Amino acid sequence: MTYRGKVKNGVVVLDKPDALPDGAVVSVRAVSGARGTARPAKGTRTMYDRYKRCVGKAKSMPPDASVNIDHYLYGAPKRK
Repeated sequence: MTYRGKVKNGVVVLDKPDALPDGAVVSVRAVSGARGTARPAKGTRTMYDRYKRCVGKAKSMPPDASVNIDHYLYGAPKRK
């Protein structure tokens, strides 16, 4: 379970203060920046840069290949 909050005056204050009971043991992991704003380090290639030579190469794939890839590769039952 993930609970969100911010540090104020050195104390973690949860967005929903009643989410955890008093005395609950927790582990805190700092999240830098807002979701979706992380940028790769300068000089680091993005996933697109690494695979752009492959983008658009598969021309004859079924329209549901992303959902049913296991069906087409291994014969698993189709989803949806």
